[in-house]
Amino acid sequence: MTKKVTDSIERKLSTKGIVRRIVLVTILLLAFVCTGLFAYYQSYVNSAGPIGLSADDASVVVTIPKRSSVKTIARILGEHNIIRNDVRFLILAKLSGYSTRLQAGEFLLPKAKKPQEILELLTYAKPFSYVITIPEGFNASQIAALFAKDGWCDEKTFLQLVQSPERIKTFGLTSGHSLEGFLFPDTYLLTKDISGANAVITILLHRFKKVWGEETAGISPPPDVDKTIILASIVEKETATASERPLIAGVFQNRLKRGMRLQSDPTVVYGVADYNGVITRKHLRTPTPYNTYTLPGLPVGPIANPGREAIFAVLHPQKSSKLYFVSKNDGTHQFSANLTDHNRAVRKYQRKKKLKKGKEKLRLERW
Repeated sequence: MTKKVTDSIERKLSTKGIVRRIVLVTILLLAFVCTGLFAYYQSYVNSAGPIGLSADDASVVVTIPKRSSVKTIARILGEHNIIRNDVRFLILAKLSGYSTRLQAGEFLLPKAKKPQEILELLTYAKPFSYVITIPEGFNASQIAALFAKDGWCDEKTFLQLVQSPERIKTFGLTSGHSLEGFLFPDTYLLTKDISGANAVITILLHRFKKVWGEETAGISPPPDVDKTIILASIVEKETATASERPLIAGVFQNRLKRGMRLQSDPTVVYGVADYNGVITRKHLRTPTPYNTYTLPGLPVGPIANPGREAIFAVLHPQKSSKLYFVSKNDGTHQFSANLTDHNRAVRKYQRKKKLKKGKEKLRLERW
């Protein structure tokens, strides 16, 4: 009986030993597997982009569609050679808490960054911006063509909205014939979520309002926005030399105070359809709502979209006795206080200038 008990105990102990060994081996195997998986995961987390890329590799613009899943985003990033697309990216996104915070849009992403850094960029970075510059003095047609060329909007729709009475009224103009003059020329950073003529025009108008508010702050009484922008557009087109703008603005205001016509060539050009680079006598004598050779005072509206300096020049004109100016053919002008001096300047600077098509006689300004 004692021997049987002893054998039973020995068998139980032997079984327990086997179980312990199995458990130990299992634990060791699990530890080995876990260590291997962790090392495999860490090798991915710490890798900078797909194998073979270096820090010198270029960045690429990537589009993440709205409502994209993490799996879809991983596929897109993999297609652009930014990450190695496998399950480890999904695990990393989940464990790091980024899986529900990734943004949609266009992003400029480097090709040699760690997956964690890519996730951070897609969570916090601003979408990629395109730079578009509107030169000072561009008119609405030129601006429409500029945006249409790069696919931001339809050119025809843009021009229709610029002329839309409802859109003009919404902006706050009561007497304007169009939004010409208020499409502020500047450098803009646009993201691809901005599209359509209305969205583009709204951005330009908001920039104008901001600049107008800054330039007129503290001026009392508040200047008339329509008259200021009309004159600023003429000043903008008359000279590209910034230092001359306040003086030219002063000349025009002197003429307006004396009841003299502005007789500005750019206003003639804006109002005719057959201008080919040469202003003819016919152009000068053809009445249009913009021709300041035939109209007293200001034209019916702006002839271009003036920049900040031209607006500033009209708000702060240089005081002088000057009433006339003529091009010196070098980008600057000769200013005169009387007609005799002005005609002398015209002869000096214009007589030797080669006459273009039509060979018209030199026109002395008889104001």
